[in-house]
Amino acid sequence: MEFRLTDHEENEVGPGNLIGRPTMVFFGFTYCPDVCPTTLSDISGWLEELGDEASEMNVVFITVDPERDTVEAMAEYVGYFHPVIRGWTGPEDQIARAAEGFRASFERVPTEGGGYTMNHTASVFLFDAEGELVTMIDYHEQREFAVPKIQRALTEDVEGAT
Repeated sequence: MEFRLTDHEENEVGPGNLIGRPTMVFFGFTYCPDVCPTTLSDISGWLEELGDEASEMNVVFITVDPERDTVEAMAEYVGYFHPVIRGWTGPEDQIARAAEGFRASFERVPTEGGGYTMNHTASVFLFDAEGELVTMIDYHEQREFAVPKIQRALTEDVEGAT
């Protein structure tokens, strides 16, 4: 995987930033009316339940709408959620490369009045510290199923996990 993006604090980031700690990655956009704020609220709740272990996680929200989701917009948006969550944005071609690397999808969908919305993968990707996929957490997955998956990623022995 190769891509270069910018986090909500104006730092250059890429795949290397996702190695070394267990990681959750979610693709979405700040103008999303329901899936994104719900998922980021769910993630915040999962992190709260983890307590001190939450600080051991990388949690990244990658925009699929760089036209509207500037560094400043991402900083404001992620500020509404758990402080561990980082917002990443960048040029459309780099976001497309990131999505392709994660096997996520997104598309721009025109709306009435000349605007648009974005369709996108709604699952959370969960990786271990070495960058190996542990599992996916589905949209609206219940906390009692999601948190144990995250705890499993926090353990060192995740080989064979699905």
